[in-house]
Amino acid sequence: MTVTLGVVVLLLVVHQLWWTNQQAKEGAARQVEALEREWVRTPGPDAGAGSGDGTGPAAGAGQGAPDRGAPSAGAGRGSVEAAPRRDQAYAVLRIPRLGVVAPVARGVARRGVLDEGYVGHYPRTAEPGQAGNFAVAGHRNTHGEPFRYINRLRKGDRIEVETRTGVFTYVVDKQLPQTSASDGGVIAAVPRSAVRPGYGYGEPGRYVTLTTCTPEYTSEYRLVVWGKLAAVRPR
Repeated sequence: MTVTLGVVVLLLVVHQLWWTNQQAKEGAARQVEALEREWVRTPGPDAGAGSGDGTGPAAGAGQGAPDRGAPSAGAGRGSVEAAPRRDQAYAVLRIPRLGVVAPVARGVARRGVLDEGYVGHYPRTAEPGQAGNFAVAGHRNTHGEPFRYINRLRKGDRIEVETRTGVFTYVVDKQLPQTSASDGGVIAAVPRSAVRPGYGYGEPGRYVTLTTCTPEYTSEYRLVVWGKLAAVRPR
């Protein structure tokens, strides 16, 4: 009986650590290919880096963190193009240094977004290239784990976000090794940790924020990487 139970537990672990990864990675890769085919068939208008102030109010802490890898979402506004339905992939995120290529969908729910191997775009944060903070979350372990190694990113590394309208290239600038799961300040329009205020920024800009769980195989804290917009290439 003990041996049987041990085998069952082992199979469950294998399923979680290997099979869910394989499924999510394959599904995410198919979604990236589908987006690229769609953009070739129906290209969008020339992309700009956003218009107007586009910053919106800052994200607030204390709203809770309903999903692994996701601090509390706050407020922001503005849209570069028509918004797809929630959980529908609309962009591709690439991190050349890490070999990451992942679809981006709206929302940070586990079901339908993060567990599909997607990167989730926090609601009410800026659109890619827009003034403010384009903030996203991704799993660090299991389900495709697109943000497994973002702790290895260094200042100057590129983060590219491609949409129907263009490619927005951000450059990694800062990292917050660990903060509370409810630290909504890290995804504010002007990102600054509400828990560790020595980390972050003090003026408006065009930022990207990557968030994931830390330490590995836990969801107790969050690891944060920030970057600044460096270039825009219209499609």
